[in-house]
Parts: sequence; C-alpha cells; structure tokens
Amino acid sequence: MRVPESRRQDRAAITPSLPSRGSAERAGRRQPGATLAAIALDPIAWLGAVFVALLLGMPGLAPLFAWAFPEVSPPVFARDSFVALWLSHAAIVGAAMVAASALAIGLAVFVTRPAGRDFRPIVAALATIGQTFPPAAVLALAVPALGFGPRPTIVALFLYGLLPIVENTLAGLATVPAAVREAAEGIGLAPWQVLRQVELPLAFPAMLAGIRVSVTIAIGTATIGSTVGALTLGTPIFDGLAGNKLPFVIQGAVLVALFAILADMLFARLERRLRRPG
Repeated sequence: MRVPESRRQDRAAITPSLPSRGSAERAGRRQPGATLAAIALDPIAWLGAVFVALLLGMPGLAPLFAWAFPEVSPPVFARDSFVALWLSHAAIVGAAMVAASALAIGLAVFVTRPAGRDFRPIVAALATIGQTFPPAAVLALAVPALGFGPRPTIVALFLYGLLPIVENTLAGLATVPAAVREAAEGIGLAPWQVLRQVELPLAFPAMLAGIRVSVTIAIGTATIGSTVGALTLGTPIFDGLAGNKLPFVIQGAVLVALFAILADMLFARLERRLRRPG
C-alpha cells in the first residue's frame, strides 16, 4: 500500500534528524579536549589549585620565609597542619550557615504569610541587631555559658549571618508575580504547595545571594574564634601576633583570603546558572 506524499512529509517533519556516525564520533573526540581547555581557562580552577597547593605545601615554603624573616624560628606555623585548620574552619562556618539559613528562610516565609505579617518589623529588627552586634562581644558573652572551643564561634557567626539571608529571602519572595501565584492556586494547589513548588524555586536565586554574602563574611569573621580556643585558619594569625611572628600572620591571612574569594566565586557561578533563562 502506497503511503500518501503528504503523510510522508508530516512524518519526516516530526522525525528528528540523527547525526551520522562519523559526525558523532568527531563530536565525541572534541568533547574531552574542549572540557580540558575550559578547565584550564577557568579562574576558579586556578584559584582552587593555588589554595590546595598552599594548604598542602606551606611547610615547603619554609626556606622562603626563613630567608625573608631570618629572625623568626620556626618560619612556618607548625602547631597544627593547615589542612586540619581549614577543615575545622570550614566545619564551623558550615554549621553556623546551615543553622542561620534554616532560621532566616523560615522567618522570612512566616512573615510573608497572612498569619505572620504583623511580625515582619520585629523579625527585621532582630536580624539587624544580630548583624550590628560585634562578634567579639558575642564570644565574650557566650564563653561563660558554652565554654571554650568552637561553639561560641558558631553562635556568633549564626547571629551575624541572619540579616543578609532574611533580607534577600524577603526580596526574592516579593518578586514572585501575583499572576503566577493566582495561576498556581487556580489549578488547585494548596498554599503550602504554592510555596514549595512556585514561590521558593522562583525566590531561590535571591536567597542564594544572601547565603553567599553571609558565608563570605563568616569565613573572614571565623578567624576570631581562635581567641576562644576554636581551631581555625585564624590560629596562626593570633599566634603570630602574640609571638611577634609576622610569617604566621601572613600564612593564615593568605589562606583565609583565598578561602573567602574561592567560596564567593563558587556561589557567584551557581547564582548565575540559576538566573540563566531556560
């Protein structure tokens, strides 16, 4: 039975054209090279490589620091490894930011619901107080209750990180178009489903921007935790200040700066990808 010409044309129109085997093999061969080139030109990859090299190879720079600072012995901080300092530093920042993000996002969602709108000025004021209260004062107040170690530092970073996340979450939720909410309600979604499936995904890039600010600030601020017994990249800084050993200060400060810059760049890239249309 002969198929009509018009039907053959329609079938051809909806049938995707497949690349030939040769073109597919050429594309496959080009992909690894293109990936390696992209990694080689990626500033985040280069910065990450430098950061890891310094974490692992800082003792190897002892001759350089000994030449630059002959009066300092030892020339490189050796009480703890820099990898252990970084892991502890990252764990403190991570714990504080997870707690701050959970509370800040929860409060922002609550004050944008009908039942919580009257509490919005109170939440904004409390978040502002947490941001303006000096972390050193929080440490001084927390040590008698929590003792020495990482816990007072986590509390200080937690309070210090609330405001950017609260403000950005509120801004993100405010940008969700009313027509989108109405359409979601029109198809029968419950209020919690509208929040979970519509509002939070649309507001997430703004929320991520607030988390990015809080994390970057926390990485730098966490160094003061070393004054109350927390193990951070600030430990060589304060040891260097106490013992008049400038190389220790330089080593800690460089690693903290690289850590903060690298984290900020990673968050910025994720934020751009989330905002990218399509």
